[in-house]
Amino acid sequence: MIYPENFEIKTGFDKIRQLLIDYCVSDLGKKNVDEISFSSSFEHILKLTEEVKEICDIFESKKDFPSGHYIDVRPYLARVKVKGSFLELEQLIELKMSFESVAAVYKFIKTLDAEKFPRLTNLIKDVVIHSFVIDKLNSVLNKNGKLRDTASNELKKIRQELSSKQRTVSTRMDAFLKQAQKDGFVNKDTNLTMRSGRLVIPVSATNKRKIKGFIHDESASGKTAFVEPAEIFETNNEIRELGYAEQREIVKILQDVTEFIRPYIEDLLDAYTFIGLIDFIRAKARFAQSINAVCPIIKDEAMVNWKNSRHPLLFLSHQNEGKKVVPLSVDLNNDDRILLISGPNAGGKSVCLKTVGLLQYMIQCGLLVPMDKDSEMGIFKKIFIDIGDEQSIENDLSTYSSHLMNMKYFIKNIDEKSLILIDEFGAGTEPLLGGAIAESILDQLNKKGGFGLVTTHYTNLKHFAASTDGIINGAMQYDQNKMQPLFKLEIGKPGSSFAFEIARKIGLSEEVLQSATDKVGKKQVNFDKLLKDVVRDKRYWENKRKKIRQSEKKLDDLLEDLSDELKRTAKSRKKILKEAKDDADKLLAGTNKVIENTVKIIRENQAEKEKTKEARKQLDRYKSKFRDKIKKEESEDDKTIQDYQKREKHIRQRFPNLKNKELSVEEIRKNIEAEIRIGDNVKLKDSDSVGEVVEMNTKNFIVAFGNLVTSVSREKLIKISSNEYKKITKGKTASSGVGWNLQKKRINFKSTIDVRGMRVEEVLPVVYEFIDDCITLDVNEVRILHGTGSGILRQYIREYLRSVEQITWFGDEDIQMGGAGITVIKFKKDNK
Repeated sequence: MIYPENFEIKTGFDKIRQLLIDYCVSDLGKKNVDEISFSSSFEHILKLTEEVKEICDIFESKKDFPSGHYIDVRPYLARVKVKGSFLELEQLIELKMSFESVAAVYKFIKTLDAEKFPRLTNLIKDVVIHSFVIDKLNSVLNKNGKLRDTASNELKKIRQELSSKQRTVSTRMDAFLKQAQKDGFVNKDTNLTMRSGRLVIPVSATNKRKIKGFIHDESASGKTAFVEPAEIFETNNEIRELGYAEQREIVKILQDVTEFIRPYIEDLLDAYTFIGLIDFIRAKARFAQSINAVCPIIKDEAMVNWKNSRHPLLFLSHQNEGKKVVPLSVDLNNDDRILLISGPNAGGKSVCLKTVGLLQYMIQCGLLVPMDKDSEMGIFKKIFIDIGDEQSIENDLSTYSSHLMNMKYFIKNIDEKSLILIDEFGAGTEPLLGGAIAESILDQLNKKGGFGLVTTHYTNLKHFAASTDGIINGAMQYDQNKMQPLFKLEIGKPGSSFAFEIARKIGLSEEVLQSATDKVGKKQVNFDKLLKDVVRDKRYWENKRKKIRQSEKKLDDLLEDLSDELKRTAKSRKKILKEAKDDADKLLAGTNKVIENTVKIIRENQAEKEKTKEARKQLDRYKSKFRDKIKKEESEDDKTIQDYQKREKHIRQRFPNLKNKELSVEEIRKNIEAEIRIGDNVKLKDSDSVGEVVEMNTKNFIVAFGNLVTSVSREKLIKISSNEYKKITKGKTASSGVGWNLQKKRINFKSTIDVRGMRVEEVLPVVYEFIDDCITLDVNEVRILHGTGSGILRQYIREYLRSVEQITWFGDEDIQMGGAGITVIKFKKDNK
């Protein structure tokens, strides 16, 4: 079920339908586009989308898919079912060209791998291609679509005779023309021409009686007559009769061919239904390629888990302008079924709504969608949308009344398989009452288990979403420094409308803004400011997490290097020991040989003094050489061992608890994972107190336990996971987080900032944030060091300071302390 009737116009699907028609090459495909309809059948949707994906795969493989002459001849075929009727020559030509295309597509799909292309293979299962029909058509028609002379013996005979007579007439007429020119009856540049299907000679009116023949026509001015010589009159009559005979024979041939194919008309009609479907699927595939669409994971349940989805029409528009579309990621599940989106005007809320409505409708119409391949799309039986102005003079409905009529319909028909899309929920009437009604309607829609996206500016709805199961807040991000929307959806927190900031940007006077603040109340303004602080703090912690992830990657790389080092060192040890043993064996063998040789010399020379002395010297030389070699190898071994000990010492210093343990890769990995770093969640040993590490030094960590920030030694802390942290802190109020953010700001706050050397566009965002922190932390006096220079920085900074109502005074510092190079700023005592 789709509501309302103009759903396609509201979502832009009517434009998608027109683009598909443009991609079709035949009326067969266009008719299928006109018949596109919404389906909630999982199997049917899967079939349609997989067919398109298979054609896309063929296009990507650069295979030449047949796509010419997709002509719809079904009306002709249906007409000639009646006996006695026959196809005209032009219709027969179209039948031949189109049926050859059908056969080519059939043959192409037949050659595909059935396992890779099961859906396309299944399409040709019931298609029958009668090759003899093509043979019959080829026997009477040539490649140029002309009727062959050999289509019948009689036709061949007629055309041969006709050709002979035409040549005779042409030859004789050329002779008549030359004679007439010679006689001066016609001009030298005159040529033969045709009148009423007969060759004639253009003759001036004054000479028309000088040529014997028949006048068939005259020029508009009457100065030229077209004469057929009497001598070839009969021959031309014979040519005309042969022409009539040729036409009669052609009709007979067409009747024979029609009679031949009449028994197979039903099969031909099925084949053309097939080619129309192929043209339709092909058009969907071409469109999918144009918007970078994919076939996501489709599930037979109500859910939305989209990653980097894009509005197809916006994508095409931006592509033409050389711009990029900001992708949209949405997650709706049984825990968070309804997403309440808030944020500034023109921030992209309505585009989010239309993107979800359009893409969900596209997939359930069998089209591929632009998003990441690992996105998951569910199936909804009903899709309801309330967007735009539906006021009606005829039905006496205002804008708000029409919205309420839609809400009444939604509440009555919504169920667990429904998707609702509501834009500017509750708008169009008095805000307080409209907000209350909107909250009650949202509660009813939530209780009925439906899924949906709702956009709003109402604060009470943001509070309601934050405290109600099944509903989750979302915000369109906004750049506070540049004062422009980012068009990014962030799920999990409400968004600010930035009404005061936008009003200030466009130049609305401070008097008006102050009056507005007084009227709405400081609580409302402070709530909006808190939202902005949350955004800023979130961005801060996201950057922290990014740095932590980078550090973890470096640690992983270090671990891998250490592991390789240990393996190499162990391998080197084994090699050294083996080489040392081998050398020792060789030395021992050599030593024994030298000793034995020495003893032999002494014995042979009967202990002769000189010979003995020489043998001893030789033995001493060998000993000296042996000692030098041993010393060198010991030195090399010592160096290797020192390198290893150095690496081992580095690891043990980093992980003190590894002392007196045998080092292993597993031990190092375990200690790296347990190592505490900034941003980690920790728990005090023998206590349920949990906190977050904000700073660290050589011995202690600075840990935030809620609002309390204290120094704790390493030995007293245990690193815990995010899930453990959430489990322990469950039930605690969210205000502690806000308190900690303020406490952290106080710890890190400096009352002076130095912006010298920066450009104006770089300085202003820094000053904006600095002043915001001053107001939040209730600071009395601060200084901005900007230098003197040309005075541009000072001018822009002070122009901004004039617009901040919490500032009571600003001016130059004392001349001895820096003078005009420093701006001193003083705030109200209670500047919040």
